[in-house]
Amino acid sequence: MRILYHHRVVSRDGQAVHIEALVEALRQAGAEVEVAGPPLAEEEGRPSAAGVLRRRLPKALVELAELAWGLWSAVRLVRRARRLRPDVIYERYGLHLLGGAIAARLLGLPLLVEVNAPLAEERARHGGLALEGLARRTEAWIWRAADHVFVVSGPLVRAAAQAGVPVEWITLTPNGVDPRAFADLPTPAEAKATLGLSGRTVLGFTGFVRPWHGLDRVVELLAELPRSDVVLVVAGDGPARPQLEERARALGVAERVRWLGVVERVRLPRILPAFDVALQPAVVPWASPLKIFEYMAAGCCILAVDSPNIREILEDGRTALLAPPEAFGAALVRLLRDAELRRRLGEAARRAVFERGFTWPANARRVLEVAQRFAARRAPRRAPHPAG
Repeated sequence: MRILYHHRVVSRDGQAVHIEALVEALRQAGAEVEVAGPPLAEEEGRPSAAGVLRRRLPKALVELAELAWGLWSAVRLVRRARRLRPDVIYERYGLHLLGGAIAARLLGLPLLVEVNAPLAEERARHGGLALEGLARRTEAWIWRAADHVFVVSGPLVRAAAQAGVPVEWITLTPNGVDPRAFADLPTPAEAKATLGLSGRTVLGFTGFVRPWHGLDRVVELLAELPRSDVVLVVAGDGPARPQLEERARALGVAERVRWLGVVERVRLPRILPAFDVALQPAVVPWASPLKIFEYMAAGCCILAVDSPNIREILEDGRTALLAPPEAFGAALVRLLRDAELRRRLGEAARRAVFERGFTWPANARRVLEVAQRFAARRAPRRAPHPAG
């Protein structure tokens, strides 16, 4: 099985983790995978040239440049495909990334598209779009042009179906973990000692920190707790850090917030067992948060916001506590008071991540099953879906 994997990701964050982990799992499963895309940033959180230009140029100009790059990527993909002779093109969906759809049509190859977010909606919500109508039309066209669509959450199944993709052509593949990385974990005491936090009760959060992740509320809760032994550890960095540090200083808890900065992925399993309560305070409705699966694999007790996409992964009262934003503080207090509940939830979460196949090898098998089905057919490409 030869796969030409196409993407437009440049940031060294969860997107890069997903790409590298899935590609490695596909190769471990016996596939020959060639990656076509821009080089990833060397460090997580380091701004890319594209990111700098996006902030400085008018939005409309940036979006038209993205469209032009997406069209040019088709030329590059056709050249790569003629050399590699792949069985399928697998593309991580990017806004205006038309390359995979065009190249697949020109070459008569099956196109598998992976959707991690409805980027037109996401950009409109958080970054702003000058040409929102164009973004939504190209997004729907790319999804409908695919022979099969992989999505990371139930809300994205519905979004793809609403865009005109038949439900039977959609496969749910949530994010996952590499089981090998979580095979030999330190004890909580050992992990805390490594961080210089022996004897402390640790609230933990991992990943790139953005304003909508809800850590401001956690800092406020830290100030409200009567226990001074409780600390917040953030394994990550991001644009929300300065505001959070200022808020912690204003509330008098700055010394109880520990920033580890960007942590190498290979080190993360050695840190996570230190978390007495691992946090997901907020989430966008279509996400499949990588941190949730990593928390689970490390056996952490998880407190997460109650959201339909989180309920696809975690079961309230069995593998985590789920709480709406207004009850998050009360749920945290409950967990801090009940060590046995924390132990039970953490153990159940670790079992569930492997029993339910929330791993990259399991995702690779799902992708290969679909890819092999299309490669076996190699029938003439179907007509495009009617406009949704």
